Amino acid sequence: MGINKNVVITGGTGQLGVAATAQFLASGYEVYIPVFNDSEIESFEYASHERVHLSAGVNLTDETQVVKYYSSLPALWASVHIAGGFAMAPLAETSKDDFLRQMNLNALSAFLCCREAAAKMNAAGGRIVNVAARPALEPRSGAGMVAYTAAKAAVAAMTQALGEELAPRGILVNAIAPSILDTPPNRKAMPDADFALWPKVDEVAATIAYLASDENKVTRSSVVSVYGKS
Repeated sequence: MGINKNVVITGGTGQLGVAATAQFLASGYEVYIPVFNDSEIESFEYASHERVHLSAGVNLTDETQVVKYYSSLPALWASVHIAGGFAMAPLAETSKDDFLRQMNLNALSAFLCCREAAAKMNAAGGRIVNVAARPALEPRSGAGMVAYTAAKAAVAAMTQALGEELAPRGILVNAIAPSILDTPPNRKAMPDADFALWPKVDEVAATIAYLASDENKVTRSSVVSVYGKS
């Protein structure tokens, strides 16, 4: 049974999501993107593309909504989970709610999407790609953002466990771990940084596209560092 060329991209309207959408469209995929806020659609450059299917008002931390969203989709080959959140604050200024918000936005959303995506994959198998972060692999670099670091570390651990669990079904689960991406908001936030060292979103999206493709025959349970020169 061949692959069906259907892919979900959560966070598909963001900087990395747009680049990933472009990669999959170029390879002939039908791209399904759940969106939380309608405003995200207005500026999305692929909103009117015939092979892009946007669904507004989907809260990826709500189990009922995630189940409903994935159940509405055709059989999937791949699901890419870019959606998440970031917060930076010292320990003393991080509340329980702050911690849980990071866990929900990053780890819980990825878990729910992994579970429902796997249920939509047929006998041909499939591919799941999560997005961790450099502090997930190098926790000491997460000083000053402990809630975010813990949440992304959970994504990394979950990826490795699911990669083992789902391999017998032909579903290969991997994650990428970016350092600081070269985006306009990051340049504005860190104007004195050497932007040439940062990984470019198109390059990172290419890694996602490979891991999610049928060309990837053997890589699973991996958290692939995409640091560029940084």
